[in-house]
Amino acid sequence: MPSSISLADAPPPTAPAAPLRAAPAQRFTVLPGFGLSLGFTIFYLTLIVLIPLSAVFLKTFTLTWDGFWTTVSNPRVVASLELSFGASLIAAIVNTAFGLIVAWVLVRYRFFGKRFIDALVDLPFALPTAVAGIALTALFAGNGWIGRWLEPHGIKVAFTPLGVVVALTFIGLPFVVRTVQPVLEDVERELEEAAASLGASRLQTFGRVILPAILPALLTGFALSFARATGEYGSVVFISGNMPMVSEIAPLMIYSKLEQYDYAGATAVAVVMLVISFVLLLLINLLQAWTRRHQTGARAAALPDGNPEAN
Repeated sequence: MPSSISLADAPPPTAPAAPLRAAPAQRFTVLPGFGLSLGFTIFYLTLIVLIPLSAVFLKTFTLTWDGFWTTVSNPRVVASLELSFGASLIAAIVNTAFGLIVAWVLVRYRFFGKRFIDALVDLPFALPTAVAGIALTALFAGNGWIGRWLEPHGIKVAFTPLGVVVALTFIGLPFVVRTVQPVLEDVERELEEAAASLGASRLQTFGRVILPAILPALLTGFALSFARATGEYGSVVFISGNMPMVSEIAPLMIYSKLEQYDYAGATAVAVVMLVISFVLLLLINLLQAWTRRHQTGARAAALPDGNPEAN
């Protein structure tokens, strides 16, 4: 009679073979490598940006502190700085509002002449600034096509601070439109339809769905428009009239000091403009970063378990 086989005599089970892991694919890059590319980037930025700016600061250091303060606190210099940054801020705000409307029309509607208007937005990019200044002066002067209708109502544009704002608005509009336009094209229409189906009004849909999506791009356009306006010279010098304490901008003040061979004084005013512009742009960039983090946190909180990767 055959003997029974016990479990102890059975061969031990073999462990399952470990799954084979595919070797990580080597990422192909067109550039030769991170180290060389970064080195070239730093070298190029140093050659084009840092060295010229360093020369401005080094020339300013030839002044004593008293000489520097006397130069930058001169009432004429202070008035020119206030006009430059104040007019640039107003022009950037106006461009942000109306640039959003222009971008919205170009993205959301189809109409005859759309391509022509789309190309017209880029005209301030290609138009020489001196030509823009002459054209604006001819339009808004007392005997110009637009100025002759405004001055009887007490609105004088040419040779006033208002003319400076008009010129800066003209040259800064494309920066807002071209920054917001591609972001508007990527906004999903389904989100707007879902908000409308839930009972949201048009204003609520814009404020809670569309505006949060385009806000970083809108801030970027504002920053670019403001930065472009602060250093503008050609289009402003004609329409402003260059009257001291009234319509004289800071770039013109720098040019005037260079004509008088006051190089240290010119660089002192330039340093003040650089520092103020850098601080303002840094604040705008920090606001952009905070906006992106806030939007990411809001989207994560709206998903199950607060996981942004959840479907």
